[in-house]
Amino acid sequence: MAVRLSKCILVLGVAFFCSLVVFNNLTDYDSNFQFVRHVLQMDTTFPGNRGMWRAINSPAFHHVAYDFVILWESITAAIAWLGGIILLRAVKRPAATFNAAKSPAVAALTLGMVLWFVGFIAVGGEWYLMWQSKVWNGQDPAFRLVVILGVTLLYVTSPDQDHA
Repeated sequence: MAVRLSKCILVLGVAFFCSLVVFNNLTDYDSNFQFVRHVLQMDTTFPGNRGMWRAINSPAFHHVAYDFVILWESITAAIAWLGGIILLRAVKRPAATFNAAKSPAVAALTLGMVLWFVGFIAVGGEWYLMWQSKVWNGQDPAFRLVVILGVTLLYVTSPDQDHA
């Protein structure tokens, strides 16, 4: 029972975290918008780098990209809340039922990993060369989130068994 409860709590913790991220992005839109804008403009990457052709200087595109990130975070949070609640409802049920109830939690954890790994580490870090910026480099925080989400995903997906 304790292992199942810990899985529920971790999924709900991810839901809470993602909700806070969305809340902060909506209530202080400009702070992280500036991050997205500078990454897409590549204006703090190494001078004269040969990847500058990738830079996007359209404010409209910057807003669309940032709004898409907020939407993705919102969907991740909502599915994580749903997943955590479904797991809590199944916590005392047979193992097969609890294992079957993991799908929304797995979806939320995967969505989070895709956002912060593909979106921030791969696209932001490598395509827009965010790693070159001393000011607008979010790779370390994104990596931390990918590790947290990945470990949680591995733990949640580990099969639960009935105990006599």
